Amino acid sequence: MNYWNEQRRGSNFMNSTSLLGNYQAAKEQGIEFIRLAPDKWGKERDHLFSDKPDSKPNEDFLIGSSDRYEGIVEEDFARLRADLDAAEAKGMKVILTVLSLPGDRWRQFNGAKNDDRIWQEPDYHSQSALFWKDLATRLKDHPAIIGYNLINEPHPETATGFNDFWTQDYTEWYAKVQNTAADLNSLYDVMIKAIRTVDTETPIIVDSGLYATPWAFNYLKPVDDPNVLYAFHMYEPYELTSQNKKKGFTYSYPGTVKVGNDEKEMKFDRQALKQFLEPVAKWATVNHVPANQIIASEFGTNRMIKGADQYMEDLISIFNEYGWHWSFYAFREDTWDGMDYEFGSEKPGWEYWDARDKGELFIHAPSNNPIWNAIKKGLTQ
Repeated sequence: MNYWNEQRRGSNFMNSTSLLGNYQAAKEQGIEFIRLAPDKWGKERDHLFSDKPDSKPNEDFLIGSSDRYEGIVEEDFARLRADLDAAEAKGMKVILTVLSLPGDRWRQFNGAKNDDRIWQEPDYHSQSALFWKDLATRLKDHPAIIGYNLINEPHPETATGFNDFWTQDYTEWYAKVQNTAADLNSLYDVMIKAIRTVDTETPIIVDSGLYATPWAFNYLKPVDDPNVLYAFHMYEPYELTSQNKKKGFTYSYPGTVKVGNDEKEMKFDRQALKQFLEPVAKWATVNHVPANQIIASEFGTNRMIKGADQYMEDLISIFNEYGWHWSFYAFREDTWDGMDYEFGSEKPGWEYWDARDKGELFIHAPSNNPIWNAIKKGLTQ
């Protein structure tokens, strides 16, 4: 936990394969840690780039099958261990997270549909706890690991009728699901207790609910463990940050954006972003959680949006103001270039697509563009 006693600044690796050269590249850019999600490594690349959303893989990385956990897949663990060894060799620290748990297959590997079994059947809580206990037993002494992030973007809300924090009441919803399989706090409790039977020291990182929205801190319970960090993701307003060529670039930053099911119009600028993050700051104050136990573990926007550089600069300045750790999404993503900020607003050339299709490392030229410069300033100031 001593690692987190000072503010840390990192990025995310969620590539389709282990690209060991990226650790050195990240180090050279001033990135201090990587949040690593290796789930895609176990899938055929043809599936990752498929235009058939209903295709479904037969296996889940590390856990074997999200239908029933029966032990860590040795071949998968060997790949993960080699990747972590490479990170340590380059002096890079790693938060390990997963996109799938037993009863909770990542929607992009599940026919583009949420897998809500974990929020309906408590047995999947026990299976998930056993998986993390097994993983912690193997990784507790690995020098690169500085955090277990138990599940990426949990969303019990979507399985129980809550979909829009702009218009629905969190307190009313949580009263209905508390102490059921849909209670995120209950899932965390059983997983953390299982990990602590074999590893009492490695920091554990828990995401807030509804895909790690800051607003879900409303019902998140602090854990009686000094080595726990609390994480949120920030892509709001989603109607702005998720724009792409197909959707059209209707919004720019700062500017007015329609949000929520009732399409209420709101102006978003630095002040509005800080207000959106207020539930996290308020929760930390009420529960006496210090800044070094809060992490903005994902944030970003499509790099093609007008004002994307100002959006990133404003968020980083807010995180720094609070003293929270942060890790932007993403560094040299190989399955989607929309948040590969080193490209600026330019389209990738044929060399990028050729490397992606071959599963090889694409080497970026030195970058000098507004959005990458905003991130670089945040990393090095």
